Amino acid sequence: MQMKTALYECHVACGGTIVTFAGYLLPVQYPTGIIAEHMAVRTAAGIFDVSHMGEIVFSGKDALKNLNNMLTNDFTSMIDGQVRYSVMCNDRGGCLDDLIVYRLNEDTFWVVVNAANKEKDFEWMKAHAFGDVTVRDISGDVAQLAIQGPRAKEIMLRLVPESALPAKYYFFKENVLVGGMQCLISQTGYTGEDGYEIYLSNEDAPGMWHLLLETGKEAGLTPCGLGARDTLRLEAAMPLYGHEMNDEISPLETALNFGVKMQKDDFIGKKAIEERGNPQIERIGLKIIGRGIAREHQDVYLGDALIGQTTSGTYAPFLKYPIAMALVRTGTVETGMHVEMDVRGRRVAAEVIPLPFYKKNQR
Repeated sequence: MQMKTALYECHVACGGTIVTFAGYLLPVQYPTGIIAEHMAVRTAAGIFDVSHMGEIVFSGKDALKNLNNMLTNDFTSMIDGQVRYSVMCNDRGGCLDDLIVYRLNEDTFWVVVNAANKEKDFEWMKAHAFGDVTVRDISGDVAQLAIQGPRAKEIMLRLVPESALPAKYYFFKENVLVGGMQCLISQTGYTGEDGYEIYLSNEDAPGMWHLLLETGKEAGLTPCGLGARDTLRLEAAMPLYGHEMNDEISPLETALNFGVKMQKDDFIGKKAIEERGNPQIERIGLKIIGRGIAREHQDVYLGDALIGQTTSGTYAPFLKYPIAMALVRTGTVETGMHVEMDVRGRRVAAEVIPLPFYKKNQR
């Protein structure tokens, strides 16, 4: 069954091209087009409907213990109003999902998971919960909008005082009134830009959409769809489940070490990751210098040797050249070396370049 977010009619009214994604009817782009939407986020601001994401609440005296056992990061040092990235692994050390954790108080945490995985993640979390903890899926009651780009803060400050916004990246403020609508606002995103993600009730979501668009009109705020969301995250080298990670790939094999705390006493998958030893594959960045655009699952060669596969690829609108990420055998290539990809039976040359492809100080 195809589901609709609370903003579905807003997307139709804006001329969005609707597609099915993770079971939801969502806009892949608007009449402006993916490249214009991408560039709006890089140079001004874009607004996204991300209400298809999942929100799972852990509450109770053992909520923290459960998160530290189920997830690879360490949440012990978190303070109220802080956000932290993590991976959730299976018993084999593979990635079940990547997610972010919000600490509301010492006994209550929000876990925001990927849309395509929310049912799987919720069942896994319930099955592995222990002690005094309640695990609830509140996804159906929560809408989420993202406003991203260098002018995002300017737009938000037209609606709320600066004290109502989180002061740092990966922090949030809750119970913020925006146009009379109660929100949780976090300084987070999936674009490589500054910006905010706004959580609120489904009933208030259309009003917030219209309020933001009207407020940000002079600043160039542009509705953006799934297409631009993907090209933006790829330019910023942000991993996507099912591409740069899956149930077989460990977080250490796809450069997510910063979200894995092996010094913790234990977490699900830790022993398996240790038993794998040093990672045998690594994630690299590729700048396409031949003619063609790489996509996922295309073989990567160094000379005649098959060394790995691409995981994501696109034309990068801001950088103005095609890029790809790939998982290859560890130590086979280094920055500046040339490789080739098999693109529909034709070899296309690429240069190994550092990740991320894009940083916001490049503007």
